[in-house]
Amino acid sequence: MYSKADIFSWLEAVKDPEIPTVSLVDLGVIRAVEVEDSGRVVVRMTPTFAGCPAMDYMRRDVEQTLRAHGVPEVQVEISLAEAWSSDMVTEKGRAGLRQHGLTPPPMLEGQVLDLDFLEYAECPRCHGHNTELRTPFGATLCRAVHYCHDCRQIFEQFKPL
Repeated sequence: MYSKADIFSWLEAVKDPEIPTVSLVDLGVIRAVEVEDSGRVVVRMTPTFAGCPAMDYMRRDVEQTLRAHGVPEVQVEISLAEAWSSDMVTEKGRAGLRQHGLTPPPMLEGQVLDLDFLEYAECPRCHGHNTELRTPFGATLCRAVHYCHDCRQIFEQFKPL
């Protein structure tokens, strides 16, 4: 038999399809794991945005990963009951975002979200703070586009939520 810790460990291998340097566990998308006496595993996931187009891929990858580890029955529930927050991204996840060239979102820690949070972003390349928001709309709903005046590069920030 396997434990919850085993399941979470195995799920570390499941990466976000758009950010392959970050696991769904470290992104905070995987919210809960339940191992039933029958051996069935139920995984509850919350998308970063309600309309996230990658959720079907994530579900499939979770199912395939757990089946590859011998879990006979996997149920993946997509839940919007509890909202995802960018504060759920772990330190390891924040490092993975930087590795991918994305600035991690600032920690909100209960503060009211305001567009000012997008105004200030550390450049993931040179770590400079002489940056400006170019547009709050990046390649995906969860990203904003910035420009670094120090290294003269455009970069994306994973939006706070």
